[in-house]
Amino acid sequence: MDIHFIESGFLKLDGGAMFGVVPKRMWEKLNPPDDLNMCTWSMRCLLVQTQDRNILIDTGVGQKQDARFHSHFEPWGQGPWDLSLAPYGLKASDITDVLLTHLHFDHVGGAIALNAKGEPEPAFPNAKYWVNPRHWDWACQPNPREAASFLAENFKPLKDWGLLEFIDPGTEDLTWLPSIQLRCVYGHTEAMMLPILQKESQTWVYCADLIPSAWHIGLPYVMAYDLRPLDTMREKERLLNEAVDGDYTLIFEHDPKTAAGKVKRDDKGRIFLMG
Repeated sequence: MDIHFIESGFLKLDGGAMFGVVPKRMWEKLNPPDDLNMCTWSMRCLLVQTQDRNILIDTGVGQKQDARFHSHFEPWGQGPWDLSLAPYGLKASDITDVLLTHLHFDHVGGAIALNAKGEPEPAFPNAKYWVNPRHWDWACQPNPREAASFLAENFKPLKDWGLLEFIDPGTEDLTWLPSIQLRCVYGHTEAMMLPILQKESQTWVYCADLIPSAWHIGLPYVMAYDLRPLDTMREKERLLNEAVDGDYTLIFEHDPKTAAGKVKRDDKGRIFLMG
């Protein structure tokens, strides 16, 4: 198995929303905001290559958004998929599977592109797109709090085109493919999937929005976007304890500076990112 980070651009999100109850005087030292309190965040996807598959995990925000969307989130830096995949000898047509951790616009927007006529088409024409039914139903009938994050044009056409595959989320970690397990977590949104990858003797975890950046390792650092913040804290604490004990590498999807790292526990029991 080969694991590669695919940088699919950046966007801006409100710093207060991203850091939740943590006071601004603390978080602004980590990710300085602009005059509108907006901070820059990465959209880091993952390319996993196995003997017979080229798997892309999440797809960033995409390039089909309108001017109104751009005025809110100022996305930039995402080029054509063929260009992003070229360093690994691939094109978008070589992707066999797209695993979507969840269907918020900054994770699924790049799954669908617009052709020269301005019509939607699959960004990865030969791929199967994978979600779980609990989250799919949640996204298709969004609650008012999350409705702005679920844009139907980013994912509903996948089902109409017959490209969607469903994974039973179960109640425990499940084996999706050899050396790839999935864990569903429920704090950020309903049944978000965390890929847990076994590369030789090493474990890598794509943290999605459970731990969106290295700055969110501390338990109180929970996004205001999360539906169930106490569940996020419990799910995060479980993963961090496993990461310390198992020497995991954690991959941070939204961190604009730190792509991945390992964590350690200090003498007081606090978990921190190793330098």
